[in-house]
Parts: sequence; C-alpha cells; structure tokens
Amino acid sequence: MGILNRTRNPRRGRGTSGSPGGDGEKDRHGDQYRSPGGAGRRPEPGDDTGRSRARAPGGGVEGVRRIPFDPGASTAPSAWREGALTRILELEALYDWVEYRSDSAAPSAETATAPDPPPGCVAVTARDHLASARHAAQHQHGWWRSVSGATHERVSSNCDAAEADLLRKAPDDYLYGQLPNFLAHAERHLDRDDMRLRSFRALVERLNERLEQPSGAAHQRLRPDRSDPPPITGAERTQIVAAVRAASSQAGREQMRVRSFRNVLIVTTVVMTVLAVGVALFGLRNPTAIPLCFTPVQQNGGRLMVCPTEQNAFTAAEDLDAVLARTVDRLDLLTIEFAGLIAAAISAALALKNLRGSSVPFGLPIALALLKLPMGALTALVGLVLMRGEFVPGLSALDSSAQILAWAVLFGYAQQLFTRFVDQRAQNVLDSVRGAKSTAAEESPGGQAGDRTPAPNGRAPARPA
Repeated sequence: MGILNRTRNPRRGRGTSGSPGGDGEKDRHGDQYRSPGGAGRRPEPGDDTGRSRARAPGGGVEGVRRIPFDPGASTAPSAWREGALTRILELEALYDWVEYRSDSAAPSAETATAPDPPPGCVAVTARDHLASARHAAQHQHGWWRSVSGATHERVSSNCDAAEADLLRKAPDDYLYGQLPNFLAHAERHLDRDDMRLRSFRALVERLNERLEQPSGAAHQRLRPDRSDPPPITGAERTQIVAAVRAASSQAGREQMRVRSFRNVLIVTTVVMTVLAVGVALFGLRNPTAIPLCFTPVQQNGGRLMVCPTEQNAFTAAEDLDAVLARTVDRLDLLTIEFAGLIAAAISAALALKNLRGSSVPFGLPIALALLKLPMGALTALVGLVLMRGEFVPGLSALDSSAQILAWAVLFGYAQQLFTRFVDQRAQNVLDSVRGAKSTAAEESPGGQAGDRTPAPNGRAPARPA
C-alpha cells in the first residue's frame, strides 16, 4: 500500500516546490522533503528518499513510485486514535487522487491563465491540517489534554478542515457522486429548520435535475463531452463545502457536550470518593464520633447495645456512653460503607442494561457506573444515621448486627433513586450525538447514514470513486 505524491501542475506555472517561495511540500507524515540541492526541492529521479516521475505527452504522470506503508507501525494507544489515523490516511489518499485528476486533466482556458496561488493555498493548507492531525493522534500530550478533549478536538477539527479544503479542489464528478453522502451528513447533524440545510437540499435537487437532463441543444452546450457531468459553478461548490463544514462543526459540538458531561461526572465522582474515604478515616480515628449503634429492648427486659461489628448486653444502671465506647469498633463506618458500595456496584451493573451503546469515545457509561460506587457508600452511611436519629418512626431499634448490615445494603442500593436522573440525562446527551433529533438520515432507504464507520467527529470521509 502507499500514498501517491505528485509534483505541482506545471500548466499553472508551478514548479516542484510547495509554493512560489520555494518551500518544500510536506509528505504524508508531515516531514518536509529535502534533497542535496537544498530545502524545498523534491528528490531527483532515482533518489531512494522520494519518487521519480516524468510528465507524459498527454499530461499524465509516469514512473510513479509509492511510499511504503507499514500496517503494523501504528502506536495509537486508544481506539479513537486508530480510527483517526485511518481517516487521515483516507484523506491523504483522497488528496493525492484529486491532485492526480487535476494534473492529468486537459488544461482549460481559465486554468491556463490562472495566476500562481500564494503560499498557504488550499493544497498546502490541507497537507498542514493532516500533518497536525496525525501528530496529535500518534502522540500522548498529557492527561489533562485527554480529559479536556483538546487532543480529540485537534484531530477531528483538522480532519474536517482538510476535508473541506479537498472538496474545494475535487472534480465535479466526485462531488456529484458524493451528494447523497453529503446530504445524509447534513441531515444527521443540522436541525430540520436550519436554513443551511434547506438551502443545501434545494441545491442537491437542482444538481440532480441538471445531471438527469435529457439530450438536446441546451444539454449539448452544458455537456459537450457526454462522459463528463455538467460543471458545478464556484458558488455551488462553495455552498457544498459550507454545508458539509457546518454539519461537521455541529457534530463536533455534539461530542463536546458529551465530553463536558463526562467531565462533570468525573469531578463529582472524585468529590464523592474523597468524602467517603474521609468519613472512613475519621471513623478509624474517632470511632465514637459517628456511632451507628442501636439499643433495642430484649424480651426479658434487658438492654442490648448493637453496633455494625459487635454487640453487648448492659443493664439500666450502666452508663450508656461507657457501654457505647466498649462496644463500638474502629471499622464500623468502613464496614457500612463497604456494604453500601457492594450494593451500589450491583445497581450499576443492572442500570447498564437500560443504557444504549454509543460510538462516542468518552466512556460515559463507565463514568456513570463509577459515580454510583461512592454514592452507594455515602447513602448507606447517611441512611443509618437517619435511622439512629429516629428520623423514621419504628425503625430506630435494630436487633442485631446483621440487620444493620442489611439496611446498609438496602440504602446503598437506594442511591439509584438519585442517580437514575443522572442516567436519564446521560442517555439524552448520547441521543443528541450524530443527529438523533434529525432522523431523516436513519429513515432514508438503504441506510446510507447508518452504515458508515464513525470517525472521531461521528462520520467517515467518502472514498474516491
């Protein structure tokens, strides 16, 4: 496998450099070509670092050599990075294919007289975007950039920008062939009442009608060569690029909402965990400060001090504080929290059955499950404190340590009463990704929108025909 690379189009007055200033063009890894003649010049024929070619009489490319591609060279540490690298390779191949079509096409009068584009033109910009995206996908940049989503945003936004730049250069037949994909992408992410979507739908209808025009004088003027589609004007091409770019930007905002919600869950989980651990450590140092003990009356009239890990009988003449200090244990609070945590883990596992899967690479279901664990430990503790304070009449005199642990399990599982609202909110956030509100794409015949493998921004680029 390999990626084709070509010299600039000589009919536009460009040489072998990436710009009129002589800056060398970057390869698919973002490295600049250099040769003994100096920076900015492409390798000579026969040079092992590059590929030799000669212009054919018809304007084509001869002697093309390929950059070797190692399928096992990827070092991406996560699945979304692998998907991003695949999309980058695909965009690079699309760029080379578009450039090859541009180089091999017969020059028109407009092309032959066009001035040399300045530095930073579409071709160079697309290369730079792809090099930036590749660097971000292949390298780790610190845990904070991963949590904040800066790396993911850099990859997806650069890929979207490169794709938009390529569409400005793509031949008309490619744009005609990809109109269904572009329309499905726009319908998936743009609101049905969005003026950009309405305008793009009207444009697609006009282009389809133009493509299907019957033979006639007007048709012959529009298509002098029957093998070529009707030309797309610059304004129409700009409208296509704008619609695709708007849909990609909206897809990025959808994933940004998921990432923001995930980060809120992570912060909340950390805070709840710190509170649970802090209470457990406080109980280890001061076991009598938060006693979870009960004093039920026995059938023989005696009194019993029941704590989570121990129980002792005492008489009415004994001091209650002394009996409590003798019975309470340093591990009482830790035991209650552990029982609540186990119940919360069971609740989290059962709650996952109601959460539909998603291609969003942010681990939202995992963040939801982790939130339930410290919540279960704290609700078990708070529930027993309320029972000991006779907050619930009739449930203030538990008879044994087993009953205390049983109520701790029940209160730990009861955290689902609070976190289920978070589960519902999370599902709503996931449903908004990839245009869940705009179901026109999913309802279209053939399922074009749903059959595409998602990329970091929720869609994959179209392949060249």
